[in-house]
Amino acid sequence: MKVSYDWLKSMVELPEDPSELSREFIRTGTEVEAIETVGESFDRIVTAKVLSKEAHPDSDHLWVTMVDVGTNNVDAEGNPEPLQIVCGAQNFNEGDRIVTAMIGAELPGDIKIKKGKLRGVVSMGMNCSARELGLSADHEGIMILPEDAPIGMPFAQYVGTSDTVLDCEITPNRADCLSMIGIAREVGAIYDRDFHVDLPAVAAESGAPTAETVSVELIDEGLCDRYVARVVRDVKVGPSPEWLVQRLNSCGIRTHNNVVDITNYVMMFTGQPLHAFDLNAFEEKGGKRTVAVRAAREGEVFRTLDDVERTLSAGMGLIATGEAGATPVALAGVMGGMESEVTDATVDVLVESACFNAGRTSHTSRDLALISDASIRFERQVDETGCVDVANIACALIEQLAGGKVAPGCVDVYPAPKQLAPISLRLSRVHELCGAAIEPSFIETALTRLGCSVEAEGEGDARVFAVMPATFRPDLTREIDLIEEVLRLWGMDRVEATIPAAKNHIGGLTREQQLTRKVGQILRACGLNETMNFSFAAPGDLERIGMTDEGRGCPVEIMNPLVAEQTEMRRSLIPGLLQSVEYNIKHSTANVQLYEIGTLFFGRENASAPKERESVAGVLSGSMGDVTWNYKPMPLRFFDGKGVVEELLSQLRTPKVRFRPADGDDYAFLQPGRGAEVLSGGTVLGWVGEIHPDARDVYGIDIPVVAFELNLEALIKGAGAQEAYREFSQFPSVEHDLAIVVDDDVTCEDLERRLRSAGGKLLVGVRLFDVYRDPVRVGAGKKSMAFALTYRADDHTLTSEEVERAHSKLVTKVCKATGGEVRS
Repeated sequence: MKVSYDWLKSMVELPEDPSELSREFIRTGTEVEAIETVGESFDRIVTAKVLSKEAHPDSDHLWVTMVDVGTNNVDAEGNPEPLQIVCGAQNFNEGDRIVTAMIGAELPGDIKIKKGKLRGVVSMGMNCSARELGLSADHEGIMILPEDAPIGMPFAQYVGTSDTVLDCEITPNRADCLSMIGIAREVGAIYDRDFHVDLPAVAAESGAPTAETVSVELIDEGLCDRYVARVVRDVKVGPSPEWLVQRLNSCGIRTHNNVVDITNYVMMFTGQPLHAFDLNAFEEKGGKRTVAVRAAREGEVFRTLDDVERTLSAGMGLIATGEAGATPVALAGVMGGMESEVTDATVDVLVESACFNAGRTSHTSRDLALISDASIRFERQVDETGCVDVANIACALIEQLAGGKVAPGCVDVYPAPKQLAPISLRLSRVHELCGAAIEPSFIETALTRLGCSVEAEGEGDARVFAVMPATFRPDLTREIDLIEEVLRLWGMDRVEATIPAAKNHIGGLTREQQLTRKVGQILRACGLNETMNFSFAAPGDLERIGMTDEGRGCPVEIMNPLVAEQTEMRRSLIPGLLQSVEYNIKHSTANVQLYEIGTLFFGRENASAPKERESVAGVLSGSMGDVTWNYKPMPLRFFDGKGVVEELLSQLRTPKVRFRPADGDDYAFLQPGRGAEVLSGGTVLGWVGEIHPDARDVYGIDIPVVAFELNLEALIKGAGAQEAYREFSQFPSVEHDLAIVVDDDVTCEDLERRLRSAGGKLLVGVRLFDVYRDPVRVGAGKKSMAFALTYRADDHTLTSEEVERAHSKLVTKVCKATGGEVRS
């Protein structure tokens, strides 16, 4: 909802600074997305005077004009002379005051004014019509100003169109705030001020009564709660006056003609959508024009005002005419039809002010992907009790601005008038839920300002308010709704913070929450940045990169997806992270290190809900840091990702961690030989590896990417307790190097595990520092792995005999177990 500050200021006293009102809106629950200035669109557009008008030498309809734009005068070479402008309009003469867009100006419709040539003659700007300025639909000629108009004045300053607009995000329950009157009422409640509204009234009614001209029938139930029709005859359709155009422009609504603009203006003013029909579009029966509200038939075709032919579904609301409503003329509550629109040839107008069913209107607009200002309001419920009053306002304006003659009375079909019941609001309950002693006088004033009628009974905390909610507030149905209104106006920031009352319970994070936060801290310490992607995924995103469905259940489909490409719940975090890498690379950022902690959703056959599982995943691409004169970072590869996982598991005190090759179809998305499963004992925690080039190509990534994905629940379950403090040894250590030649398929992990097992308590450190292959010196199919072994005792200094004895025992056991031999 775009709120014109000037328009709002005419109804209620406002602070001088719009940002102050914006802060109050946000405080009370109405988000303000932006504060804009409408007049900025008239930059480099000024008032001017036509000095000369000569026929174009090479055209029979163009004119070469010299235009005085005051201090802005400049010729093609930059000299201070009047502007030469080629113009095609025929409605002006020498001496006329006009509006000129100079070079650099931008007109509505993204039209940029540049220096150019028309039929060989240089033109240094444009003489503008009202339509080109976005002020009205009039394009018969350029805009002629009064004779006393100044020369060279910025056009926004001249017409006073500079207006501040607050772009407010109205929550679905506040349909009343989708109108200027509703916003004025809200401001009055916030600041405890009166607001006033000047409503135009019909001056005189004449001719045959509306009831003798029009008949209205609600054929199908559940489509329309109330339908009001009025007739205005002898209407002169034309451009709207400037004040009306300016107000509609400020609200972001495009102008058409005076009648259509009036209906849009009244909608923005009151919140009640209206529609103006050409009365002749309705068929006549028994001397009356027939109007019917009915449900569409399955497959019925209708052409809407945007000149699109739409195929309707059964149940969609239609305004129709003819026998049993055979001929549709409008989509009820959404958009009119091409055959019934008001045009320059329209003489008699039927004004519709109705209340269409919110649910049916919402389904119609969304099923047809046709969201309009009217449908937005109807689906949030409009005030059906005001239909007649709003129709009268529209007719009064048509009478004033289009010279129409308003027919007496209206046709009002209202099958079931709304009945409201008062709501009891207990003062004690307000204090209990709000946690603040809000004064009874404030409660009564706030609710009254919001349009409710309030009567109080009782004294002290026993006081009870009988509140009759306003008809334009359908969201106020319970006591808690009233309490929410009182609290948001009083100020939730004024409620003092207190500790919740509880017995035998202390606050704090659970073990799972603590460890989840610790996981994030560890990964950030490793240089990764946290990200958060949508929980939605595209169908087949796992298959596209080679991931299998094994262990992931079936896809969970979304009934009403927000994005057409994301119709399932995600079953892995990796596709979203790869999209983040792709986005960053396309924006010239190759060094990407990200992690995400999120929920995965696995569907199950014949189950009412999917299985959910927490997961942690990360991606690393590029390098850690940028190239400098004294530092050239290495590209991130498999062992960098493995190191991050090892550090994570080490900090979590995860026991019996080991890695085994990730082979087979289950890991087709990883580079062969550069992927590993992560295990804790016999439990598979996840995997780490380099993404396969084919999988990277799906996202257009042309550099290596290391990734990992771990089961967070298994990580937390297997995390060990904090290790007890152990003193550092005061005794020296002894180091031995050992190179063992083994078969090529013996892994470092296996060999290291055997070394630690054979070394006993004295072996405190094992570190691989060399791997060597040579068919001649080592042997074909063999490799030499060299380890640095550290021996130390905690209670004494080791003797050479102790070390030799332990070392010889270790070598014997390891060589026997692996079939290896010590390399000489």
